[in-house]
Amino acid sequence: MQPGKLWGMRRLADASGRFKMLAVDQRPPIKNLIADKRGEDHATYSDVCAFKALLVEALAPHASAALLDPHFAYPAAIDLVSPGQGLLLTLEDSIFEETSTGRLSSEIDHWSVEKIKRAGGDAVKVLAWYRPDAAPAVLAHQKDFVRQIGDACRRFDIPFIFELLVYPFPGAADHTTDYVEDTSKRVDHVIESVATFAAPEYGVDLFKLESPMAAPDVPSRTDDDGTVQRHFDELGRAAGRPWVMLSAGATQDAFQRVLEYAYAAGASGYLAGRAIWWDACQAFPDLDSMRGRLAVDSVPYMQTLNRMTDELAIPWTSNPGILGEASLDVTGPTFQSNYNTMGLE
Repeated sequence: MQPGKLWGMRRLADASGRFKMLAVDQRPPIKNLIADKRGEDHATYSDVCAFKALLVEALAPHASAALLDPHFAYPAAIDLVSPGQGLLLTLEDSIFEETSTGRLSSEIDHWSVEKIKRAGGDAVKVLAWYRPDAAPAVLAHQKDFVRQIGDACRRFDIPFIFELLVYPFPGAADHTTDYVEDTSKRVDHVIESVATFAAPEYGVDLFKLESPMAAPDVPSRTDDDGTVQRHFDELGRAAGRPWVMLSAGATQDAFQRVLEYAYAAGASGYLAGRAIWWDACQAFPDLDSMRGRLAVDSVPYMQTLNRMTDELAIPWTSNPGILGEASLDVTGPTFQSNYNTMGLE
């Protein structure tokens, strides 16, 4: 593992090598909530910044790392993230191109892997919409999008955190462009998508994955006949490297059930947002009430997730896909001359 990537991964995890990461990079869900609560067509920049700053202030102290966006969260809340915590910055634009045969992702304008590195980011996070039955041209675009980011992350020696979401085609009964879980998704589509981007050419260091089946349909592990756990086990094998779970707007109870399966399958933690703070945010625009609900509801829930992670998740350095690679001998008189090509040949 390249030394910068190794150091960045260590920065994202806690001292035991487990990920307890808070996501506040959401844009459409937060802007839509604010506009709805205000009774306006659009959310103002100041409202979104105040909203995100409050989330970071209340919840980041309980995280091993925080995921911010460059539009709102970084300008409004970077000074609220402890220098002892990891910092992820998002690269993908929240506005994607919807075609009849699939979705096309792109980077945020005037933003790049290089700028994330220069801004102090410990890792680059990217979400790509993907389903293996999309049109060949769509699949080629998405693969090239991810491949180029992976190449840049190698060049700037920074971890690449990659998130995949399966989505409904236009015309489907449950079609939506909202950032929510596709509850009609197929298990094989989720797993095949992960297997595709596990190829070395994409340079993914840590997967941020959705449940292979709709989160509301995931039963308690005591009620599982083994089928659901096999799906999660297949997900972990397809990743072939450290992975964490995303919440995709799941309820708190549903996300806890998902984590139990994921940890049994070898996940090393979570990178989640709405499952933690969405309910408390219904108090907006009363920021004092929202702050109180975050303290009473969201913080205890996050502490519960952290205890689960301590007890059930495996350290990322113990993932079978990278055993022996999560350490690096950088001693000796030739390090400084060899470093430019280390891991890039």
